[in-house]
Amino acid sequence: MDIEITHAPDHSRYEVWDGDALVGFTEYRLRGSQLSMTHTEINDEYEGQGVASRLIRFALDDARQRELAVIPYCPFVRDHIARHAADQLDLVPAARRTEFALPEAA
Repeated sequence: MDIEITHAPDHSRYEVWDGDALVGFTEYRLRGSQLSMTHTEINDEYEGQGVASRLIRFALDDARQRELAVIPYCPFVRDHIARHAADQLDLVPAARRTEFALPEAA
């Protein structure tokens, strides 16, 4: 497996590639300084291998670098942030955390 994760702003998503094959993506809407993450898909044969987690980590790291607030409408993104609250909860505005059943603080 030769996984590469890229940002495809023309398609409003982050993509996972295995060689020349697109094997997954997470979509978003960008409005001002807010990145609303809406949907994540990974091909069945890549599920359970940590590919989606690597993809979301990449997207969240990019959002942090770009100083964007993250709104986790996608359940997978929300769950990822909840599991890694110590590192990623601060990306979600405090006033929006209860909306997504996230803790108020890590």
